[in-house]
Amino acid sequence: QVHLVESGGGLVQAGGSLRLSCAVFGRSFGGYAMGWFRQAPGKEREFVTAISWSSGRFYYADSVKGRFTISRDSAKNMVYLQMNSLKPEDTAVYYCAADRNPPTSLSVNFVRGSADYWGQGTQVTVSS
Repeated sequence: QVHLVESGGGLVQAGGSLRLSCAVFGRSFGGYAMGWFRQAPGKEREFVTAISWSSGRFYYADSVKGRFTISRDSAKNMVYLQMNSLKPEDTAVYYCAADRNPPTSLSVNFVRGSADYWGQGTQVTVSS
């Protein structure tokens, strides 16, 4: 059975940093893209970033480019999201997700929030 388990959320002041982790259990994700999404109160879930498990190719939403970095450690079955220069508008529940994708592209459906597997989410709160 596949599980994605996020950790690392918390409360941080604006300008600070956090690193989220996603532990992957139950299968190998070669042929998958691993992504981070977020959902703020009263808003729809939105794409943040994704990385191809096999190629390492990555993608970012414009709102986080230059501030967030996604990475994966295949040996440990972990995906990370390093978040720097955090802003109050980054406050949301952050979800890890996995979806079957080719190694050099990202499906529109995945970016729109359709994924094969989801984690339970971790809260990130950025105070002003």
